[in-house]
Amino acid sequence: MYHSFIQPFTHSAIQSFSHCIILSLITSNTFAQIGKPVVPEPQKSKVEILWADSLAGNTTEGTRRLLGNVRLKQKDVLMFCNAAIINSTTNTFDAFGKVKIVQGDTLTLISDTLYYDGNTRFARVLGKVLLNDKKVKLSTHRLNYDMVSGQMEYPEKGKIIDKDNTLDSKKGIYNTKTKIFNFRQKVELVNPKYTLTTDSLDYHANTRIAYFISPAHIQSKDGVMLAQSGSYNTDTGESNFKGRSQLDNEDYILIGDTLSFDKITEMGIAKGNVEIISKKNKVILTGKTGIRNGKTGFAKIYGDALMRDFSTKDTLFLRADTLFSIENKENNTRKMIAQHHVKVFRNDMQSKCDSLIYDVSDSTIRFFQKPIIWTASNQLEADSVRISLSKNKIKTMYLLSNSFVISQDTVKNFNQIKGRKITAIFAENAKIEQIQVEGNGESLYFALDDKNKIVGLNRVDCSKMVLKFKDTKVNRVNFMGKPDATLYPPNEISSTRIQLENFNWRIAEKPTLKAMIP
Repeated sequence: MYHSFIQPFTHSAIQSFSHCIILSLITSNTFAQIGKPVVPEPQKSKVEILWADSLAGNTTEGTRRLLGNVRLKQKDVLMFCNAAIINSTTNTFDAFGKVKIVQGDTLTLISDTLYYDGNTRFARVLGKVLLNDKKVKLSTHRLNYDMVSGQMEYPEKGKIIDKDNTLDSKKGIYNTKTKIFNFRQKVELVNPKYTLTTDSLDYHANTRIAYFISPAHIQSKDGVMLAQSGSYNTDTGESNFKGRSQLDNEDYILIGDTLSFDKITEMGIAKGNVEIISKKNKVILTGKTGIRNGKTGFAKIYGDALMRDFSTKDTLFLRADTLFSIENKENNTRKMIAQHHVKVFRNDMQSKCDSLIYDVSDSTIRFFQKPIIWTASNQLEADSVRISLSKNKIKTMYLLSNSFVISQDTVKNFNQIKGRKITAIFAENAKIEQIQVEGNGESLYFALDDKNKIVGLNRVDCSKMVLKFKDTKVNRVNFMGKPDATLYPPNEISSTRIQLENFNWRIAEKPTLKAMIP
């Protein structure tokens, strides 16, 4: 039966009424326990009425209607609204109009309507929902809050504002104790410096680190980052990506099975099937592990490393254990350094050596540790070699110390030249035009007539000499000093030594394109 009157409800009156209810419950409970031992059950906290401008109630069903400046409390939670219907029997209530929940000194939750279960401490809020939890703000239209676990769930679109970050998602979960958000479906994190989109993201408000387990796209003015899963520090820009990941900016692309990047230092580290693509220089580096420093222009790649230079029509392939790329941003130049088990392939040149430096600024390639180089029908060896390029073609080759040149002519004879230092000048077709020998010069070459028939075999020892070639044949020889020369006629060639000391035709070792890219 409902009372037909509405009367003011003071604080002291509410307290007296509450005390009567509590005393009645205690008394009835005591009589129920007489004559038998009872294990006490955990006492559930009742929702307290602190204030209401007016009240109407049903004494039979324990239902009350509170109107005007309603204030309720349970444990450390205060609840405010314009009107409420509270059921003291079920310890539940519905609240309407300017609903506000205040928990401790950090959390405030505002909504249009509220359903609250005091037994389970569960709140369901609807309407224009706003959460302010010290470090973060959440806005949505529907929210379920389990105060025992501290977990909030919003099954509809929600927006999180956290310092510089704004996060939107179709649905999500927030734990007020751990300060961790779980965003699901169409997640977008917007920062003044970047935008991150994914379909599943966990965000830690304390550390400001975002973790995602679905493909993510991070767009900033500096470029784009793509990843399958990983973490991203929204403060520092430090990222750790798993799965096939990619960093793409104006200058280069860094790809790997895992990828870490520090936005402050611009240092990126990729592992597993790594690719570093230089857009400006048209160079691709591949290997097992790659490091790239965007500030200094330094890149290192190792583990079966390969460089492909597409800057000209004749692509340069360079393979080594470790490759370094060093860019000088002041004068816009670049150096490539290769270390250990180096192989080079171009259509006009192939090489093997222990280490190599390719200086793009002066178009010079330096080979170290007894390199061997093949060009057209020529094989050149020395303790070290320096090549000068002109219009990306070999112009001059300098062989330094223990130099040995073997040139196969059109009838498969081997013309040979040895010396302390040899300078070879090349024609446009990568064939040798001229060889200059300085110090301890030795030469052995076959003289041919116009029909490529052997005229004789020349053996010359001279400190300095210059040999000029035409169509792979020795066309002219100039000697400086007194040469020791012998011409063997054709009938004596078979009994004459036709190879200089340390002759070794190593054509089987010449790198091929197939071997460079297995």
